[in-house]
Amino acid sequence: MSLLLASRRLRATVASLLLSTATSTFALDTATIVSSALSPDCLEYRVAGICYWLHCTLTGCTVRTSVKVRHYVPDAVVSSYSNTGENPWVEVRAMSIPNPTAQGGGDGTTNEEHENNLAKFKNADVIGHPGATIFSQFVSQLGYICAGAGTAFMPYLLSTFDTVAWRYNIPEALYPEALIPGMREIGTRTGLHLWGNVYPRGGFLHHVDDHKAAAVVAQRAGDIVTRRGQVHVYQSLLANARPGYWPAGALVESDASTGKWQELAPTLRSTCAVFPHNRLRVQAQQGDYAWALWRPYSCCGRRGQVFLGSIDFN
Repeated sequence: MSLLLASRRLRATVASLLLSTATSTFALDTATIVSSALSPDCLEYRVAGICYWLHCTLTGCTVRTSVKVRHYVPDAVVSSYSNTGENPWVEVRAMSIPNPTAQGGGDGTTNEEHENNLAKFKNADVIGHPGATIFSQFVSQLGYICAGAGTAFMPYLLSTFDTVAWRYNIPEALYPEALIPGMREIGTRTGLHLWGNVYPRGGFLHHVDDHKAAAVVAQRAGDIVTRRGQVHVYQSLLANARPGYWPAGALVESDASTGKWQELAPTLRSTCAVFPHNRLRVQAQQGDYAWALWRPYSCCGRRGQVFLGSIDFN
């Protein structure tokens, strides 16, 4: 009951800071991103089970228990934007300025006004979420806190340094996931709700909706950094499991149990969703979008020298 009351108080506090739907277009800065971490909807804090520990002293050994909790952590900010060097998160733009191998951006065109653009291109940056401190204070009101894998302001993927894979789709253009329809797609063809394909995980795709195109590219970037040994220039956004700690694994499209997205730009939302969704999509005037990537972690407090195991509640 105390957990429920604490959650209600938190929701009331956050309501004064973030609108439950969306705010109008604004300049995305670090302060805004930090405040966006105060989201009970994205957090989804819950008691998940019980952990068992063997605690030994000179007088003998006993089995102790601790509560196992599960919640999401804002690991990174994923920006998906058209013009190279113009990340919508203004304080980190200098990380991904144009270089000799990554200059331009934007959309292809047929030069016919009555026809849609043939191709879109998006840069993508995955940078550690800056809100760890305020997030920890926020969650500590509910109970035990699980650490995320992200480090504030750490660049995990900057597409301007991943030129071969990001701009030329080498070698992923030849992967089965890129060649066979229906493999690794965001949405479904049968349900007529298909946003795009995950592979090849580069910046080009064909789409008539710029917001959806940016979301697909963000999903591709998240897919890369949450796996090890990918043919890209990046750092993995993964933590190692240890006794009493179960970190998030690989991000899978349309599966909230692996991660979900909180829109930061062009509108700020206090709720999370997976792609595809049916929410209102605001088109960015400059083609620049950003999302916070929230990923699930489970953990329990250490109460002994040896971890014996855990049980989960249904």
